[in-house]
Amino acid sequence: MGRMKLNTLREFNDEDLRAKLLELKADLSKLKSESAKGTLKKETGNIKWTRRDIARIITIINERKSVKK
Repeated sequence: MGRMKLNTLREFNDEDLRAKLLELKADLSKLKSESAKGTLKKETGNIKWTRRDIARIITIINERKSVKK
């Protein structure tokens, strides 16, 4: 899975963002468990970028909530 750009994420609707968020959280938990087992080799940097993508999506969702009020 490639990194998500902010402009691409802003084009998604709320349902797609929530689905992507769930997918990224599942990927993150998988990466963390592999890291704990010691089987994570080349993808150690993916944890950092996955966390940032999750933060981007949460930020966009929160921005949209504040605008709707």
